[in-house]
Amino acid sequence: MRDVDPGGGAMNEKAHDAQLMARIAAQDQAALRGLYARHQARVFRFLLRLVRQEAIAEELTNEVFLEAWRNAGTFEGKASTAAWLLSIAHHRAVSALRRRREESWNEEEAAEIADAKDSPEVELQKTDKAAILRRCLEQLSPEHREVIDLVYYHEMSIGAVSSIVGIPESTVKTRMFYARKRMSELLKSAGVDRGWP
Repeated sequence: MRDVDPGGGAMNEKAHDAQLMARIAAQDQAALRGLYARHQARVFRFLLRLVRQEAIAEELTNEVFLEAWRNAGTFEGKASTAAWLLSIAHHRAVSALRRRREESWNEEEAAEIADAKDSPEVELQKTDKAAILRRCLEQLSPEHREVIDLVYYHEMSIGAVSSIVGIPESTVKTRMFYARKRMSELLKSAGVDRGWP
């Protein structure tokens, strides 16, 4: 027998999210807190992989849920709530990255960046395959890293990725092909014998 959810009995995730979205559309703040509790970590990790700065990812995560609060009435439920939130997150991240690219390069700040040698701890992490995988992912282009993130970490279908990122499914498939190919090359050069799936 399934555990009973204190918020309304046993129900699947999609139905629970749909109920939360309907309550949020009616300006129920408790429902927003529930949605935040269910999806905040997923949205934050997705944003962090895109923008690569924790503070910016936290700020954007808050913006995503604020936008969900404002636009809950427009949510039609065609895609999952998670996909809808990740789509908002994608657009927020793209805007943030665009703004960051437009900022000027500060030569003084760049000169102060330390050229750190690897510590023993970092050397140990280099032998860890998970750490190697993360480093290889970081070397992918933002577009390739994003589709890999959505497909493998968030387990989204090609169709869901297409709607989140706003590109045709064929483009998602092409990006996946080149991202996997590049990951295989990177892993091989890092000494990992098993290539990318």
